[in-house]
Amino acid sequence: MFKALKNRTPLGWLQLKHDKFRLLTALSGIAFADILIFMQLGFMNALYTTNTQYARKIDGDIILTSTQATNFTRPYTFPRRRLYQAMDIPGVESAEPVYIGSLSWRNPQNREKTSMTVIGFDPEQPAFDLPEVNSQLDKVKIPDTVLFDKASRGEYDEVISQIEAGKTITTEIDRTTVTIDGLFQVGASFQDDGALITSTQNFMRLFPRKEPGTVSLGVVKLAPGRNLEAVRAALNAYLTEDVKAYTYQEYVDSELAYIQASTAIGFVFTLGTLMGFIVGIVIVYQVLSTDVNDHMAEYATFKAMGYRNIYLLGVVFEEALILSIIGFVPSVAIAAGLYHLTAMATALPIVLPVSRAVTVLIITIVMCSVSGAIATRKLQAADPADIF
Repeated sequence: MFKALKNRTPLGWLQLKHDKFRLLTALSGIAFADILIFMQLGFMNALYTTNTQYARKIDGDIILTSTQATNFTRPYTFPRRRLYQAMDIPGVESAEPVYIGSLSWRNPQNREKTSMTVIGFDPEQPAFDLPEVNSQLDKVKIPDTVLFDKASRGEYDEVISQIEAGKTITTEIDRTTVTIDGLFQVGASFQDDGALITSTQNFMRLFPRKEPGTVSLGVVKLAPGRNLEAVRAALNAYLTEDVKAYTYQEYVDSELAYIQASTAIGFVFTLGTLMGFIVGIVIVYQVLSTDVNDHMAEYATFKAMGYRNIYLLGVVFEEALILSIIGFVPSVAIAAGLYHLTAMATALPIVLPVSRAVTVLIITIVMCSVSGAIATRKLQAADPADIF
């Protein structure tokens, strides 16, 4: 079989390169479709990543939320006494409150107002698996002091440089002067430009209308050796109907499910990916269909010589495969550059993993194969007697 393939005349490639302008047009069209797919998948993945990044960093076995909560950055509150009630369940070692809010602050570098997520918790009981934050929690015990996410969207290079040099920076939040005394890195989201982490007391100063007796999340840690599912079920059975207990993984999955099912952004990016796929099919079909029409006499000659339809169809599919692979190569390089530029401009985690490149390559091959299958309909009906 390998010997037959080696000795086979690459008829598909010879036909493609015969008309270099048509070949270049086809490759440009495929690259355009692939870049469109790459960008849609990149933005969609960034959406899912940024809107679950803090949920993934929670340092707890079970998370308690209000039954009316939608997602991490827009939670409903529930009474803090539910955390004390949770301690009655055998196996629960601790249940700590987390406070979450969103506010507008002044960028200390250019004085522009921007939206920030603020997270508050007890510095003695770290609620997140963020080593950069946990090593600086003594700083937020000082009144009106916060830690700043250096991956926030906006111009903060001078601020970050001064803080890294050991200095503190002050700015304003609703007529309150706050001090930035430390940095960490998580990243911006589609909802807010960045985040601040501070103590519970400082959080309450920034949100004077919030009640200390109502919390956004409860982070529950279990004693070693306890059955996670059994404790979660016990919490849901014991607590009143205004609170729901999730395992860590269930909570992350619920955040992702909310974005996928309840926001239009995911649908828009999925639709954009589908449109890129359809555009690619149309472009490749036009090229292959034109090529088949231009060489119909040659294909009819092959039929008259005894070649079967399957051989001629193989030539068209060979062209489709070549177009998909060659057109894919420049699209990867261009998409990687666009990802880098977009990440720098938006502070969103838009990267190009190998798995996505492989996925788009498979999509491209399917796209070109579908086009080839459509373009071969005329070829199957070609009759040498009608042509000659």
